[in-house]
Amino acid sequence: MRAVQVTEFGGPEVLTPVELPEPEPRDGQVLIAVDHIGVNYADTHQAENSYLAPSKLPLVPGGEVVGRTADGSRVVALLNGGGYAEKAVARQDWAFPVPDEVDDLTALSFIVQGSTAWLLLRRSAHLAEGESVVVHAAAGGVGSIAVQLAKAWGAGRVIATASSAAKRELALELGADVAVDSRAEDMTATLLEANGGKPVDIVLDMTGGSTTDGSIKALAPFGRLAFYGMASREQPKPVELRNLLGHSTTIAGMWLPHVFTLPGNVFGEAMADLFALATAGEIRAVAGGEYGLSEARAAHEALRARGTTGKLMLDPKR
Repeated sequence: MRAVQVTEFGGPEVLTPVELPEPEPRDGQVLIAVDHIGVNYADTHQAENSYLAPSKLPLVPGGEVVGRTADGSRVVALLNGGGYAEKAVARQDWAFPVPDEVDDLTALSFIVQGSTAWLLLRRSAHLAEGESVVVHAAAGGVGSIAVQLAKAWGAGRVIATASSAAKRELALELGADVAVDSRAEDMTATLLEANGGKPVDIVLDMTGGSTTDGSIKALAPFGRLAFYGMASREQPKPVELRNLLGHSTTIAGMWLPHVFTLPGNVFGEAMADLFALATAGEIRAVAGGEYGLSEARAAHEALRARGTTGKLMLDPKR
């Protein structure tokens, strides 16, 4: 089968199209004939071995696919790698039926990025009706869904940040009340101004560096910052516990795999909720571009340049 493999760690240049044997499912797994592959920012970290879970060589990256099982069922699945290929194996309980009215783009947008947005707002930040929410990288895969979820769940004011006028316009179309430049020199002042001069209640942050530093300073008492990535590859400044105490601030980290350690079927609840909202027309996926499997390197280059919006997909037939 056609696949993309990494045999040495590095940037997009290490993504190499190859021919590999088809994977064989073990007990509790299902084989999926892949129709489309989702591309996530985490894939770029996996390729350079800077992800939270260490990578082992050789590897086929990719954590999400949509396709058909042997009995013809259409599913979207979360994977432990191996997604950049014509066929992939997934745990049976990590493969979710896709409603007929939900297209591949939407299904792939929800399995990682949609569920991440859902968990950030529901579990990490505990959004309450009327609270202000800042969504950094609001035109990206997680951000574009987080903006819509925050509005659907009654946020008082949604403040989007993005790096270009076109991305800020998209965030406004998705329901943000105001959109500001993510490259602002003083992020604290920018967020306060965007919120009518008042500190903000919630910040969803996957940028790191000075963006995180400025966002923490913009939080209101009992404000929460949910940190789920570091796209800038820049570490924020260390946080002193006395400052958290002095401002009643909460800083939460969120890594998606930990959802499977929770009691009950929280991930299944998130997927069902997202599919229902999409079917009702309350949220939608944003297409970020489709590449052939052989063009995986170009997709990673676009992601790392932070020039993309919405959800990127790979077509295994090309």
